[in-house]
Amino acid sequence: MTTAYDFSATDIDGQPRALDEYRGKVLLVVNVASKCGFTPQYTGLEQLWREYGPRGLVVLGFPCDQFGHQEPGNEAEIKDFCSLTYDVTFPMYAKVDVNGNAAHPLWKWLKDEKGGFLGIDAIKWNFTKFLVGRDGRVLRRYAPNDKPESIAADIEAALA
Repeated sequence: MTTAYDFSATDIDGQPRALDEYRGKVLLVVNVASKCGFTPQYTGLEQLWREYGPRGLVVLGFPCDQFGHQEPGNEAEIKDFCSLTYDVTFPMYAKVDVNGNAAHPLWKWLKDEKGGFLGIDAIKWNFTKFLVGRDGRVLRRYAPNDKPESIAADIEAALA
């Protein structure tokens, strides 16, 4: 059985990271962008990380430039933007594709595990979120317009 812990990705600093390092944690995996109408959600994501991180939540940000060219920068620019504009301290990863033939394997798996609206697997826009339980299985998928604070009850349940 495949779980989130079976994947690896390159972090925002260019270092390979095995998601196995988060084994036993609850993950909130999000495709992010710096120039999107939903970009202010970084504030809520950071708030979730700070509030629930000590209890086992890890927010993982994956920049993606597949939606309206809203993540045009390189990793250093993205990291600076997130840090300086939203004081982001949760783990950020290198830019990935979430759809298409070049989609990152983690994102292919996430979509296979929890289809979107009307059963359509494709990620529709930036700030789609996946909540992964401590067992590494996908619990729920959230739409871009679902604000981070609106999923706090689901995070609480996953952490319990």
